[in-house]
Amino acid sequence: MTGTAIEATGLGKTYGRRRGWALRNCSFRLPAGRVCALVGPNGAGKSTLLAHAAGLLRPTEGAVQVLGHTPGAARERIAYVAQDKPLIGQLTIADTLRLGRELNPARWDTATAERIVAGGKLDGGATVRTLSGGQRTRVALALALGKRPELMLLDEPMADLDPLARHELMGTLMSEAAEHGTTIVMSSHVLAELEGACDYLLLVEGGRIRLGGETDDLLSAHTLLSGPVAELAPHTVIESRTTGRQMTALVRRDGPVAGDWQSMEPSLEELLLAHLRSPDAPLLLTPSAENRTAVTA
Repeated sequence: MTGTAIEATGLGKTYGRRRGWALRNCSFRLPAGRVCALVGPNGAGKSTLLAHAAGLLRPTEGAVQVLGHTPGAARERIAYVAQDKPLIGQLTIADTLRLGRELNPARWDTATAERIVAGGKLDGGATVRTLSGGQRTRVALALALGKRPELMLLDEPMADLDPLARHELMGTLMSEAAEHGTTIVMSSHVLAELEGACDYLLLVEGGRIRLGGETDDLLSAHTLLSGPVAELAPHTVIESRTTGRQMTALVRRDGPVAGDWQSMEPSLEELLLAHLRSPDAPLLLTPSAENRTAVTA
């Protein structure tokens, strides 16, 4: 797919003086058709950002567009699964899927929704209120995928699932993205489950995007160095640790690395952890992640 899935321009959201700004001066672009990991520490603004993209919150300042429109105008093309998986407790699973079909008559994919429910060996006659957290997650994802959305916004979708179910449903999401070009934005604290699944990354820290772009490009822009303690200028040091006479450092290269260093490309987990431990590291957005309106304004 071509085009833009989400574009934020100076997006800001405050919940008042006591809670402060959840987002502030948040600008980025997410191209369509990507599987994007949305990561960051607790309270960084991930859930607030997803809720804005879903059209559930109104910005305090700035704006966000989804699929070229306001979130409200694009709502039929979006599926959103919140952390608490809000479903109607009195309905049965079968009734819940039936409701999804009636609310989305033009796009509903019955076979996909029923296949995801069947994968958990769930009884269609069971009421939602009797389900475990993982079972609720499965039903919520069945609703989201059954809608056949162009953009899926998933807030910690796998947190309640056991490892086998997590692996199965992650595979289903990847198949959806590959077959239909669906853009998927998924927040998660489990960094290991994102590696190999996501081709795009947005790191939220302090209410704004600090690291954004194609996963491969961000990884190749950094080098993990180890060797004798030495000066690393002109390279940008994201994080360094010294043990005796040995130094290990994650750097953003500015040309070739000179000196007696052993170098290797970091893993996604190493990259993210280093940036999370170094909140003062400079921002980095690859060209595809830059909001050109914000850059040129």
